[in-house]
Amino acid sequence: MAIHRLNHAVLYVRNVTRSAAFYRDVLGFEPIDGMGDTPGAAFLRAPASTNDHDLGLFEMGADAAASGAGRTSVGLYHLAWEVDTLRDLQNLAGALTEAGALTGASDHSTTKSLYGRDPDGLAFEIAWIVPADRLDAAARAGRTSIRPLDLPAEIARYGSDTPGGVGVSRIASPAG
Repeated sequence: MAIHRLNHAVLYVRNVTRSAAFYRDVLGFEPIDGMGDTPGAAFLRAPASTNDHDLGLFEMGADAAASGAGRTSVGLYHLAWEVDTLRDLQNLAGALTEAGALTGASDHSTTKSLYGRDPDGLAFEIAWIVPADRLDAAARAGRTSIRPLDLPAEIARYGSDTPGGVGVSRIASPAG
């Protein structure tokens, strides 16, 4: 039995109210009312998701240490969410900038990505995936590179409302 996709993620946070507000107000996640009555917990769903929840948050308290993942310990580097259009990515770039949470933006040839950190410093990526039939020759050949993202240029190239590849960022091999 093969894994199909990630259904949800659970994060430990210092203040569940603050973190839930960030994911709601900045990234558009919707709080799920009545999902468990766990004190110090919140469950949220991404706007276009069909999951019962996409993100669970569990409060650790103000004295919880910052994550050392990637610096002093092993652990999760980041979560990555997909958006449908470059307009969505542009809108989120504005929201993340306004919240002081945007930490970077990269063009990975097959994806156009924003990077941010939540109130506890946990990293995430938001990506628009280039549709397979729109990949350039280098990306089709598996030769990708990482460059700074020029979002206005990508919107001019692909259009602001072109649906992304949604989980498909490469051409399937002839064998499937």
